[in-house]
Amino acid sequence: MRKNILTIATGKSVYIDMAVNLIRSFLWWHPSTSINVQLVTDRPELLPAGIVDKIEIIQIQLNQYGIGFSTKLYLDEFAKDGQTLFIDSDCLIFGSLEFLFEKFKGNTVSVIGGYINNGEWFGDIKKICASYRIEKLPKFNGGIYYLEKGDLATKVYNDARAIEKLYDEIGFVRLRAQPNDEVIMALAMQLNNQKPITDDGRIMSDLQSCQGPYILNVIDGTAKLNNPPYPDPKHQNWYPFEKVSPIIVHFLGDYTSEYKYKLESYKLNLALSKKLNILSMIKINIKIKYTGLFRVFLKNTFRPLYRKLFGFREIKASKRN
Repeated sequence: MRKNILTIATGKSVYIDMAVNLIRSFLWWHPSTSINVQLVTDRPELLPAGIVDKIEIIQIQLNQYGIGFSTKLYLDEFAKDGQTLFIDSDCLIFGSLEFLFEKFKGNTVSVIGGYINNGEWFGDIKKICASYRIEKLPKFNGGIYYLEKGDLATKVYNDARAIEKLYDEIGFVRLRAQPNDEVIMALAMQLNNQKPITDDGRIMSDLQSCQGPYILNVIDGTAKLNNPPYPDPKHQNWYPFEKVSPIIVHFLGDYTSEYKYKLESYKLNLALSKKLNILSMIKINIKIKYTGLFRVFLKNTFRPLYRKLFGFREIKASKRN
C-alpha cells in the first residue's frame, strides 16, 4: 500500500517552523523513499524553497477545520489512500520509519499506547466508561495517529467529531481551554473496536515522561531518554520505562524553546544543505549550545535568590498560545 506521512501546521509561524524541522528530520533519514510527505497548512508562503518541492501541500483556510487540537479530528479527510502516519509538528525523527508502517499495518485507526479504566485522564475515566457501557479507553500520546483510509476510518472520525460537540457534557476536562483530541479519539476508537499498539521503548517518547538526563543527536540517530527511578523527584510512576531510545521524540509544551531542540533543528538544516562540518559545528555550539547552557546555569543559580527577594514571577505565555 501507499505510505504517507502527514503533519499539520496552521496559525502562528512557530508551527510552520516546527513542521519544517520535522520534515527535515524525515528527509535526512529517508533520502530515497517512496513515502509521501504531506503538510496541511494555511500558510504555505512561509515554507522555505528547499522544502516545498519535496512535499505535498494540502492548503486550507485558517480555522477551516476547527481551532487548536480540533484539526486533528479531520485526519480522515486529509489522508490519501493507503497507510497514513500522522506525526505532530513538534516531533523530530531519529531513524527510518519503515518498521513502524509494518507494525501498524492492518489496523484501521490506531495509536501508540495502552488502556485505562479508572483514575483521572482529562476526566473521570471510570465514570465516562460507565456512561458509554465500555470497559476501558485507550490511553496514549496524540503525537502519533495511524489510519488506513476507508469506510471504517471515516466512521471513527465522524464519531470523534460528534463526541467533540458533547465534550463538556460527557465530563471531559479541557486542555488549554480547548477540547483534547486524545480523549475524543480514545472514545471514538473504543466505540468502534479500534486498538492501540504497544510501545517497547523504540517508537515514541517525550521529555515530560522522561525528565532525567537525555542525549540527542538527530544526525547519527542517537536518542537516549531517561525516566529516573524512584525515589528521584523527577520519576514518573505512570510511565512504564526507565530508559528508552525512541525513533520519534516529541518535544511537548515549551521544550521546542530549549536549546537542545534548536541545536538539533539547526544541524538538520546545515546537514541537508551539505554545510555541516567541523567549523559550522563550532559556530552553532557557541551560538546555541553554550549560550543555552549558560542561561540554564544562571537560571538555576539565581532563581532561588530571586524568589526569596521578590517572590514568584508570573508565568510567561507560551509562543504556541
